[in-house]
Amino acid sequence: MSSHSRPSSQANNARLSTYSSSSSSTSASKARQFSHLHSQLAQLTAHMSDLENLLRMTAVQAESLRGLGGYAGGMFMAASKILGEEAASEAEAQSGKGGKTDT
Repeated sequence: MSSHSRPSSQANNARLSTYSSSSSSTSASKARQFSHLHSQLAQLTAHMSDLENLLRMTAVQAESLRGLGGYAGGMFMAASKILGEEAASEAEAQSGKGGKTDT
């Protein structure tokens, strides 16, 4: 019986050794994957922080752009009014000259 227990004992030791090395390589692989995930999460967090700062800056710039658009619109309206008045006075001058020559 002892000869039978030895081969089974050796087989068990071989299985344990295989399981142990497989288990350690699996845990090493998991540790490596977790480390990689942790670094990716840190990078994602940094990018999210950068994005948040850029969005804040964009919001400030959008407000400034809105004000600038108001100024430009005001200038266009003023220019339109001045050019419209000039065109109206020229039209009156043309019709005034034409009216005087007819009578």
